[in-house]
Amino acid sequence: MRNKKLLALVEGAIIVAAAIGLSYLKIPIGLEFGGFGGSIDLVMIPLIIYAIRRGLGWGLGAGLVFGTLKFFMAGGVAVNWQSMLLDYSLAYMMVGLAGIVPGAKKSVPGSAAAALIGCMGRFVIHFISGITIYAEYMPEEFFNMTMTNTWFYSLLYNGSYMLPNTILAVIVCALITKPINTYMDPDRI
Repeated sequence: MRNKKLLALVEGAIIVAAAIGLSYLKIPIGLEFGGFGGSIDLVMIPLIIYAIRRGLGWGLGAGLVFGTLKFFMAGGVAVNWQSMLLDYSLAYMMVGLAGIVPGAKKSVPGSAAAALIGCMGRFVIHFISGITIYAEYMPEEFFNMTMTNTWFYSLLYNGSYMLPNTILAVIVCALITKPINTYMDPDRI
């Protein structure tokens, strides 16, 4: 395949399919805290690797497609169309921000930084969703603390599952990005 755009598109489809498959392997934690969702899983890792390999535009596109499909195919939970758009389509699209780090595919610190940026992008969208859409569902008590501020509640709630996901993604991506890109150099195929 000499057509680089076609190769990137096919690779993106495979990455999205891998992320969908990984979305079924999760540790749900959100509902146990009296919330709507949140889990620890590996779905961001293929999206981050793809964004690092192909760049920002391709990464954002793959994240958008994955997030939308995840809602419909992997048991998405939303209270309205705005929460579906924010917590799935846009949140996972922001994982593609990992593609903004130049040279990330050739260095461990670069791929770790790219993963951190992608995860933070997703967290920001979930945080915004929490302070706007889910504010009316804020419990009186969360983590044995009285909740009076929606910003603090959204930070705690979304941080409860995004922090472990971010740590996991940063470590795994830092360890596997360079070997993957060495053996699967898109310029050699």
